[in-house]
Amino acid sequence: MTSETYAFAPPMQASLAIKGSDARFPVRRIFCVGRNYEAHAIEMGKDPTREAPFFFTKPADAALDTPCTVPYPSLTENLHYEIELIIAIGKGGSDIAEDDVMDHVWGASVGIDLTRRDLQNEAKKMGRPWDWGKAFDHSAPIAPIVPIADVPSVETGRIWLAVNGEIKQDADLADLIWSVREHVSILSRSMTLAPGDIIMTGTPAGVGAVVAGDVITGGVDGIGTLEVTIGPRA
Repeated sequence: MTSETYAFAPPMQASLAIKGSDARFPVRRIFCVGRNYEAHAIEMGKDPTREAPFFFTKPADAALDTPCTVPYPSLTENLHYEIELIIAIGKGGSDIAEDDVMDHVWGASVGIDLTRRDLQNEAKKMGRPWDWGKAFDHSAPIAPIVPIADVPSVETGRIWLAVNGEIKQDADLADLIWSVREHVSILSRSMTLAPGDIIMTGTPAGVGAVVAGDVITGGVDGIGTLEVTIGPRA
């Protein structure tokens, strides 16, 4: 048996809390589904037609436990919240059939896709990738992962978000354009999914800006709630 030698100590494994356990969920990759609620597609000025889903990514270490304080990020003056159902993969595979998707799901949670909207919009106009608008530090605060056996449904249930106690987003998982089974199956045709992969499933209408001092709360009924405070600019 050989041991690896590194030029410097490898970074710690990115991970998330698991509800009711001292164990942690190791995060491998974070995939995000774009425009997966019709009303959100409309508010973003896009055609809500049920076109093929598209995906973007965040680094694993963008994930962080909630409750937490997230520093207002650099390079932006327009930081937006997007509440999302989170799917945690526990069994890898490619070309997964829709009927088999739930066999690959370890658990579910709720998280926020924080977005530097001004940078994202600039990238859209220039036909460039969204990375600088989406994949920055601390951009994926996520509540403790709930084992799938304890999750009542990933197909129906209220999903909501409030800023300083005022409801901003309020929808139902049934409003997803592409269901969990559908978009996970489609994602697995392009990428071989692996244990530890996280999928952020899209956000409903009502996205908007937050500033330092704002407190974001949100949840998915039957799965969990979270709280994120926006701190001063780092």
